[in-house]
Amino acid sequence: MTAPELPLHTEASAIPRRVFVLGATGTIGQATVRALHARGHDVVCFVRPRHDRTPGMFDGATVRFGEATDPESLARDGFRGEAFDALVSCMASRNGTPKDAWAVDYQANARALGAAKAAGVSHVVLLSAICVQKPRLAFQQAKLAFERELIDSGLDYSIVRPTAFFKSLSGQIERVRAGKPYLVFGDGKQTACKPISDGDLGAYLAACIDDPTLRNRVLPIGGPGPAITPREQGEMLFALMGREPRFAHVPYAMMDAIIGALSGIGAVYPPLRAKAELARIGRYYATESMLVLDPETGRYDADATPVTGQDTLFDHYARLVAGEVSLERGEHSVF
Repeated sequence: MTAPELPLHTEASAIPRRVFVLGATGTIGQATVRALHARGHDVVCFVRPRHDRTPGMFDGATVRFGEATDPESLARDGFRGEAFDALVSCMASRNGTPKDAWAVDYQANARALGAAKAAGVSHVVLLSAICVQKPRLAFQQAKLAFERELIDSGLDYSIVRPTAFFKSLSGQIERVRAGKPYLVFGDGKQTACKPISDGDLGAYLAACIDDPTLRNRVLPIGGPGPAITPREQGEMLFALMGREPRFAHVPYAMMDAIIGALSGIGAVYPPLRAKAELARIGRYYATESMLVLDPETGRYDADATPVTGQDTLFDHYARLVAGEVSLERGEHSVF
């Protein structure tokens, strides 16, 4: 059974709402703020005081400064005792290491949930990740812990689990441009995803505020078109640059050896523990598809992965190669 292609949801809201946004400085957060404003919502973004704003970053939104990880700052500087209808959280840990993941993906979101309840919020839209279907890493466990807390909170919820992001699949453009081969793990065909652009994902997150069919659900979502493998991503780039495809194959055994070495040394030298976790994260993404997981078969199902939007990875690559857009991978580029 093929999953439906969902509408883009760009129309104005029938009922404008007051929306509090966390994680607004990331590229997805910015796209979500733009989409919420376009739909006519009153948007308040809560960002770190030290964050540098670029022109137009939060056009149409009110910006408040404080620390989302500090419950006192969240209440005093963020919500300020005012009433809000919805909370949208695009927060994510910077690197996925256990300490950072539990502090942000779980604890900061949990504190925001408590503050949101006090502000009268009745609906929470959470940006999660599709990889929590098969949790093997600290950041996945932290995300799942908050998902469960949100579901049990009594508030309406929309838990959005996107597939791969364009920015996370664009890191080898300069490598290929420089004449180097495209790196793939194994044969480059063992995993696949339906990547989604920041704009399409932002529109979908904003639509969760207005569309009752997107409430009280866990929502996997990908971008338009068929699932694509890492090898196909490389072939796209070579075709756009008019070059014959060249690939360098990284064996999984090499990754396992690196993880083993870092873990062993990390047992006596703590600074390397974080590097071992980052290596495990890389190993996970090299071996697991970012698609809906069939719980009965244990296999990823491209046909069961819903899609939305209009932007394709090929078009994104074409704009990057042509120099029409620049690559903004942001703080979470490891993902």
